[in-house]
Amino acid sequence: MTTRGGLGKGKCRTACGSAETSSRSTSPSSRADVSRFVWAATAELRSAETRRMRTLMMCRTGRHSSTRLPWIRAIACRSPMRRFPPAALVVSVFLAAGTLPAQETHPFSVHDMLAMERLSEPQMSPDGSAVAFTVRSTDLEANRGRTDLWIAPLDGSEPRRLTTNEAADFHPRWAPDGDALFFLSTRSGSSQVWRLPVSGGEPHQVTDLPLDAGNLVVSPDGRRIVLTMDVFVDCETLDCTAERLEERASGKTTGVAYDDLFVRHWDVWKDGRRSHVFLLELDDSGAAAGEPVDLMRGLDQDAPPKPFGGAEEIAFGHGGDAVIFASRLGGTEEAWSTNFDLYLAPADGSAPPVNLTASNPAWDSHPALSPDGGTLAWLAMERPGYESDRFHVRLARLDGARLEDERALTADWDRSVSGLAFSADGRTLYVTAADLGQRSLFAVDVAGGEVTRLQGEGAIAGLAVSGERLVTLHNDLAGPSELYVSAPDGSGRSPLTAINAEQRAAARVGSYEQFTFAGWNDETVHGYLVR
Repeated sequence: MTTRGGLGKGKCRTACGSAETSSRSTSPSSRADVSRFVWAATAELRSAETRRMRTLMMCRTGRHSSTRLPWIRAIACRSPMRRFPPAALVVSVFLAAGTLPAQETHPFSVHDMLAMERLSEPQMSPDGSAVAFTVRSTDLEANRGRTDLWIAPLDGSEPRRLTTNEAADFHPRWAPDGDALFFLSTRSGSSQVWRLPVSGGEPHQVTDLPLDAGNLVVSPDGRRIVLTMDVFVDCETLDCTAERLEERASGKTTGVAYDDLFVRHWDVWKDGRRSHVFLLELDDSGAAAGEPVDLMRGLDQDAPPKPFGGAEEIAFGHGGDAVIFASRLGGTEEAWSTNFDLYLAPADGSAPPVNLTASNPAWDSHPALSPDGGTLAWLAMERPGYESDRFHVRLARLDGARLEDERALTADWDRSVSGLAFSADGRTLYVTAADLGQRSLFAVDVAGGEVTRLQGEGAIAGLAVSGERLVTLHNDLAGPSELYVSAPDGSGRSPLTAINAEQRAAARVGSYEQFTFAGWNDETVHGYLVR
């Protein structure tokens, strides 16, 4: 039996044949009698065995058990040398007979939090009929996590798991024809690009690079992919970086000399490498054709920006003939600079990247192209050096390697935008933003900038858009993220997944409500009360 509450082996006790029999001979004859009898019989557990019972209540098996009552599942033979008290044996007998009238729950704990499946990265299929996503599970006994690919049809039929490999499968991206998913996986021993037929079949490996690949983006025609790799800027080849890393690992010294900052950025020690954007051509079968091209060759800067930047900082432009990415200029000012910019590089690497947003000394991020490829939207701050400034949306017409007719779309809106995506017709931008203690979904009219709140309860952690549907990854204080589908105006929201249904049914969480009070200078302060 696998425990999912974080308890070690031997914590779940048993009611096996060696348990003592009870001296009580009471035989309840009605449902009410059963309830009274069980309550009386468990008095011993509620007093002398309280600590043991708490341990029992937290021990749980995997989510595919035949019963949905986790504390009942805990009464399984685990350690034959230990005994339940008589009351526990009596309770187990009644449970086996199916006489307990109601499902028991336990208070939500850290063990329940760790046992929840983590959904992420919703990706809409090209025809808008399904969404691919990832699910991360935690194996507490093995002290490791695993990530698999899933797919959920938008017609409400059952979601299905696409991969079951022990390695991590993540970052799904659709091929333009909708027949396959490109994704990253560590199943070959390092993070590489793979391709999986959605209708069935085995995945095949697209890349076999000497370095780990990350941040996968597929071109509109499916003939090119962008990925990132950490390289030494002075190395001409990927093998050069790999060999230098091997030399360091086999060396007898571990000291490192730094001549500029960062030394450590958040939780990562800098080792001299930079994350660069590479482009790889694909053949008709979706396999790699040639070697990846470094679009940032010689640049001493990271793309996407570290430590939090991801694939949302990279986009194809000009129908796949150019790549736009966010990066911050390196040098002695990097450690305290917030001057991130958007760069455009030709896909063949024939010219160095061009800074599209050099006129803004503050932060530029999250490039997104309209469906026709003519309009670039992105997030921008106004105050240099202030990383907590408000992100607003800017728009411009992309003309070659220049931005024309640039304008601020949400300059007067008192919200900081965290994500954005164009509607299928290009007339609306769907954005997420922090909103009174929540992360809400809004629609912004591209022509006039009018903002409409579409969904405001809880937090939107991901978004996928098609012509007729919106898919959101939503969570709140009552439960973890699940996928929901709604109309383009946010109405008619219904669940697509219930991956954590069993875990939620077993754990009892408090009800919550938002409240307000007057703070300093009579400003309204929002808070939450959890009962």
